[in-house]
Amino acid sequence: MSGFRLMAVHAHPDDESSKGAATTARYAAEGNDVRVVTLTGGERGDILNPAMDVPGVRSRIHEVRIEEMAEAARILGVQHQWLGFVDSGLPEGDPKPPLPEGCFALVPLEVSTEALVRAIREFRPHVMTTYDENGGYPHPDHIRCHEVSMAAFEAAADPDQFPDAGEPWQVLKVYYSHGFIRKRLLQFQEEYDRRGEEFPMAEWLKKWKTEQGDMMARVTTQITCGDYFPQRDDALRAHATQIDPNGSFFAVPLDIQQKIWPTEEFELVKTRVTTSIPESDLFAGIHKDGPK
Repeated sequence: MSGFRLMAVHAHPDDESSKGAATTARYAAEGNDVRVVTLTGGERGDILNPAMDVPGVRSRIHEVRIEEMAEAARILGVQHQWLGFVDSGLPEGDPKPPLPEGCFALVPLEVSTEALVRAIREFRPHVMTTYDENGGYPHPDHIRCHEVSMAAFEAAADPDQFPDAGEPWQVLKVYYSHGFIRKRLLQFQEEYDRRGEEFPMAEWLKKWKTEQGDMMARVTTQITCGDYFPQRDDALRAHATQIDPNGSFFAVPLDIQQKIWPTEEFELVKTRVTTSIPESDLFAGIHKDGPK
């Protein structure tokens, strides 16, 4: 299916490569216009790859992350747009320190919403993806990303809201991207057990708080995209300051992932078209003779 437009809204550079990346790569390869919108510059992200924690990187981290994002977008085959807000960082400690002045999470919601509305009205996506109410994990920028995305989804179609931000455009569907699926890891573990091999993420799985439940209960839509896992991983590695090539993202070999769980998971949360659940296509229910 080609000729549609998909906008994936993310908080930081590298999020687009760790959440729904193979899906965006697949839709782009199939001839759809796919645009990643990154809300912040990721300036306060830690250097998580020891090989990149060297003189000259920290002092120009903003520029480095711009370069990394450009390479990741190239690998995925997607368009990219910065929204220009400043990373809030992840406050740690008890009590947690206040957020830095001027950061994205403290920008008034109407300001950041207008910026995303302008991007929506310019690109005119049929479908948007974003994070759930918990941000996928409780980083202040991820939670704000959810709030801004949902506000902009409604406002972009309303001619009375932000009239200076372009001609109104009605996004037809919005999804939450769900990347942390416990059932997925359990199935990987079963495959390792069947092979008589040690599961490399066993400790990680043990630490999973089972009372959080499994996101599969919320999933409405699974996109088959295993063929694009190599692009996803290459895009992740392009974010060299953030992604350790020896880290857990790459612990399970691609052939096992492609065999056992070749999909990425989404939750349809708002739709202006009729569709049937479960879905296997983000554009299900959207007709080519509809809005373009």
